[in-house]
Amino acid sequence: MKKTTVLPATSKGARAKLRTHFLNNLGRVIESDELRSVSGNISEWARRIRELRTEEGYLILTNNDRADLKPGEYLLETKKPQPAFSRGISKETRAFVLDRNGFTCQMCGAVAGEPHPYDASRKTRLHIGHVIDKSMGGADDANNLKAICSVCNEGAANITLQRPDLNKLLVQVRRATAADQRELLKWLKTKFKD
Repeated sequence: MKKTTVLPATSKGARAKLRTHFLNNLGRVIESDELRSVSGNISEWARRIRELRTEEGYLILTNNDRADLKPGEYLLETKKPQPAFSRGISKETRAFVLDRNGFTCQMCGAVAGEPHPYDASRKTRLHIGHVIDKSMGGADDANNLKAICSVCNEGAANITLQRPDLNKLLVQVRRATAADQRELLKWLKTKFKD
């Protein structure tokens, strides 16, 4: 028989800490600062809450769900989880999507490993996000996936942004300085070696 070890509460992961806190505060509105603190002040505390909703099925409500909740307020009304989504994105699909998107966030353009343009204290870390969220019927296939940085992902809950079309891109390129246009051309030549 295999022996299991129970870890002390201090060594639990952020998601487990958040789950326990929500269950211990059932029916009470909890503010984001409190949840950030409970998580151990990790930068991706909001992502862990989304995982509790989507992967474990806990119906954690926000202002998107109830008008009486303000932004940054969360509420768990029942401890019984709903049917949850499973993680269905393979390592191969993740690698394909990251490569297809040039290891660049498709919302803000930040490049993996470089200082983030909106938060220079952090290096850009990429995740895989859905174009159409699973909660809205989106699938886990590569056509519905995009690379997204942790900064954008923290505020992206169920937001679907459309990619700019050719005309919008051309307008932006034309507005750029000549030096930036030359850099763009060099990058395009590197990306599409023929």
